[in-house]
Amino acid sequence: MIASRSDLLAVLRQFNPWWKNERMTDLPSWKRAVFGEVHQWVTNPPAPRALLLSGARQIGKTTLLLQSIEKLISDGVPPSQIIYATFDHPLLKLAGLDGLLELWREIEPAREGTEYLFLDEIQYTKDWQTWLKLQVDFHKGRRIAVTGSASPLVAEGQESGMGRWHTVRLATLSFYEYLQIKRVSVPLLPSIAGLGELLEWSAIDCMRTAADALPLTGHFYDYLMRGGFPQCAQVESVVAAQKLLREDIVDKVLKRDMTALYGVRRVLELEQTFLYLCLHDGGLLDMVDLGKNLEVKKPTAASYINLLEAAHLIHRLPPFGYGKEVLRGRYKVYLADAAIASSVLLKGKSLLEDASAMGIAVETAFFKHLYARYYQQSVGFSYWRGKKNQEVDIIAQVEGRLVPFEVKYRQQSTGWAELKGMLEFCKERKVQVGYVITKDSRDFGVIEREIEPGVTLRLIKIPAPLACYWLGKLEFEGCATAF
Repeated sequence: MIASRSDLLAVLRQFNPWWKNERMTDLPSWKRAVFGEVHQWVTNPPAPRALLLSGARQIGKTTLLLQSIEKLISDGVPPSQIIYATFDHPLLKLAGLDGLLELWREIEPAREGTEYLFLDEIQYTKDWQTWLKLQVDFHKGRRIAVTGSASPLVAEGQESGMGRWHTVRLATLSFYEYLQIKRVSVPLLPSIAGLGELLEWSAIDCMRTAADALPLTGHFYDYLMRGGFPQCAQVESVVAAQKLLREDIVDKVLKRDMTALYGVRRVLELEQTFLYLCLHDGGLLDMVDLGKNLEVKKPTAASYINLLEAAHLIHRLPPFGYGKEVLRGRYKVYLADAAIASSVLLKGKSLLEDASAMGIAVETAFFKHLYARYYQQSVGFSYWRGKKNQEVDIIAQVEGRLVPFEVKYRQQSTGWAELKGMLEFCKERKVQVGYVITKDSRDFGVIEREIEPGVTLRLIKIPAPLACYWLGKLEFEGCATAF
């Protein structure tokens, strides 16, 4: 072996200070909304499965594992029964999964009781899916939580792990979490069990809440520029935060991870493809135009898009419909975080001066909140485009219902004249409730219109900062109500 056993043991001890009864340092006191779910799967899993925490780099996966370890120790679990390792470390990568367990038991001999394994960036190890499957099947006394910055669904041999792990997809910070981390003094706002509850609000309720929520606007703009990556959120300068985010994405994900995990050789083409998506965030993906501009063949461009989605950098929305409607339609692409485009394109604070870019950033942020809040409830997301090129930004399909969302962030006030796509869709599909995300805090309330005899369409207009705040808060509180 290239590394000596003593070197490997030294590294492992460094990552597990609790073996020497030492506390972890620099661990934040705040916790992500998903912490409760993560810790439940570690301590009392609803099914005999491992936990896979999947998400982009630098969004807090490691912190969640370490906080769960801290909670286990405070609850009385013997420290020797807990191991943490990251395969981002070159020496531990050399040791491999089975070698790691041998080293652990050389330092801390096995004893009776449950063992807890926390393994970071497991995608860097060989045949990890098969190893995890065998652990779940034959080592019932082990609780295993692993993380990965690339989706296991595109990894070779993923079928072997079917039903052996529960996947939690971790998004970037919600606006609510961002405010918690920044320790912003938030005005006292009403709690809701779901956005649909706003249908019952009076005009006075909306007016009063809009006035109370005004201080959120400046913080929301800051959130759009800095993004939902915890480290970037806490950097003092917006420019420095964007530079840090750009380096993490371009240098670590595109140039390193894609080469190491997927054998990408033409890194420049991949980077140019991602740059193209940053310039067309929230737009329809034109593969012909992309290939022509970047001078790459369509299959190559399509493979790059798949990889970027696997790395949790983008989301793709299919067109709403069935059969030929979907097959002939183009995907709509959102970046995983509203600040990515500004950071990669080095825009600094110029986002605030560009109404078009700001509108796209708000739409991207809102979709991220909607997706993070409801993806585990089997909610399908798509977009709709009519025959006259009228469009609805997001269509959620939940429990047999269609729920349309339209983001209108360029007008100070949104009326029926700006909602022709929403009207057309709701008439065609006989939808009676929809949501409009607005710019001005005063543009808040319910508007109604008869779309056919005896059928009334009710649209809830919600200012974007308030909509994102509530969605993030609902996720944080684990509220199960959908729309």
